[in-house]
Amino acid sequence: MSLPHAILTALLEKPSSGLELTRRFDRSIGYFWSSTHQQIYRELGKLEQAGYIRALPAPVPARGQKKEYEVLPAGRAELAAWVDTAEDPKPMRSALLLRMRAAAVVGGTGLRAELERHLGLHRRQLDEYREIELRDFPPERRSAEPDRLRHLVLRGGIDLERFWVEWLTQALSELGEPDGPDAAGGHDGAGGHDGAGGHDAADRT
Repeated sequence: MSLPHAILTALLEKPSSGLELTRRFDRSIGYFWSSTHQQIYRELGKLEQAGYIRALPAPVPARGQKKEYEVLPAGRAELAAWVDTAEDPKPMRSALLLRMRAAAVVGGTGLRAELERHLGLHRRQLDEYREIELRDFPPERRSAEPDRLRHLVLRGGIDLERFWVEWLTQALSELGEPDGPDAAGGHDGAGGHDGAGGHDAADRT
């Protein structure tokens, strides 16, 4: 997904000013495609120049009034073409997993606290997603296809947060066990096995 297509999607759902759009991103699309407010404003200008959106005329022109944008036919066509374009999944990039891999080599004293912090963040995000599901997607609102698609997007977020909560809980449980002969930072421990933590995996990444 790209930011221009995220903005076109949001504006087709509801014409908005730049400020309204940034607020909507913060509480909806931003959950799975985050962007800064500056990036959104910059992209609005590019979309307007490309003829994909336009600023709606104000009922009563006033100095300093916020411009409200709507999508033009060319913008809708661009978004429809993008929806039908195949795109491979992007490889995952996680600083936390990389930090754990590094700790297997050099050790570290703050890793457990960082895992606990991430667990708390994912639990809070999971709770927020579940509240949104209860509020916005009761069973009676899941009959029309647009609502089913929006609910599936939310369910993807819920399932992803559940994965991280379960994985982090398991990781903390395993790290809580006494160190064995192959503890992190040892001479032959982290580097002596094949797979995600060993030499063979390192050579492939």
